[in-house]
Amino acid sequence: MSRIEKAFENGKAFIAFLTAGDPDLASTRKYVLEMEKAGADLIEIGIPFSDPIAEGPVIQEADLRALSGGVTTDQIFDMVAQLRKETEIPLVFMTYLNPVFHYGYNTFFARCQECGADGIIIPDLPYEEKEEVDSVASRYGITLISMIAPTSQARIERIAKEAKGFIYVVSSMGVTGMRSEIKTDLDSMLKAIKSTTDVPAAVGFGIHTPGQATDIAKKADGVIVGSAVVKLIAQHGQNADEEIFSYVKMMKDAVRKA
Repeated sequence: MSRIEKAFENGKAFIAFLTAGDPDLASTRKYVLEMEKAGADLIEIGIPFSDPIAEGPVIQEADLRALSGGVTTDQIFDMVAQLRKETEIPLVFMTYLNPVFHYGYNTFFARCQECGADGIIIPDLPYEEKEEVDSVASRYGITLISMIAPTSQARIERIAKEAKGFIYVVSSMGVTGMRSEIKTDLDSMLKAIKSTTDVPAAVGFGIHTPGQATDIAKKADGVIVGSAVVKLIAQHGQNADEEIFSYVKMMKDAVRKA
């Protein structure tokens, strides 16, 4: 069983996101371990990019802070390699196609394998073009995570049929960010996914309160939270340990209630 599969082994998974290098890589490493301690089942690590089109202001600003601080993809790989000496929590990169393409698919995924990453999410990779990336990622044991946004049932089923690891279900059209209300017909989306595959479906984009987490976890296999964690880091910088631990524990407890 892969580490990603183990994240969903004992019930509903809580997945947290943070941007590598914000405010610095030592803090990123520390916060990953803090979130694991608080109950997170899988961590998404954002590789910052100058034009993150799927992100709202909170994560965009985190990317800019990290890049302004001089963080590089090579340094992020090295940081994850150090993390792997301390934890077996599943680690999934989230970044855009441009950095992966320019790094070189073979070299990029070889480094992913070497540092102990488990998967990657690429929001701007169209389903129709995913094979050119997936064929290389698979060679190095890296799972390409599929994203499914609100669309036709036929397209949802087509993407779900080929999904691996887990499916990132986008709760709302638009960019990432905290939302007071999730209005998408998630029931229909999840029903279409479940009719097609047994791969776990986790919902992200907009979730930030315990109530939202409990409601989503009743329907889905996991809950993904990014902007709320990144916002805490923006507010507290290198001293966000307690705030991150308390928030992640609260959200994981809410997921367990489902």
